[in-house]
Amino acid sequence: MALIKNWKLIVLLCLSLGLAPFTPEPHIVGKLRWIIGGAKDMQLMDWFDTLLHGFPFVLLILIIFLKIFKKNDA
Repeated sequence: MALIKNWKLIVLLCLSLGLAPFTPEPHIVGKLRWIIGGAKDMQLMDWFDTLLHGFPFVLLILIIFLKIFKKNDA
């Protein structure tokens, strides 16, 4: 649960692992375009690669969701 509370680390992961390699376009962007285009000829390694590069963004969305819908502790 400590990782969920460390949003600075998650943002750093999004900017580094999530977007690497940066040229000619972020890798996750290319994978998402491929999936939106029908995921034709995607291998298991491509799906794993998408999961690996997308996981920091999933954590960031989870942190934002938890912050917005956090119950009042008072």
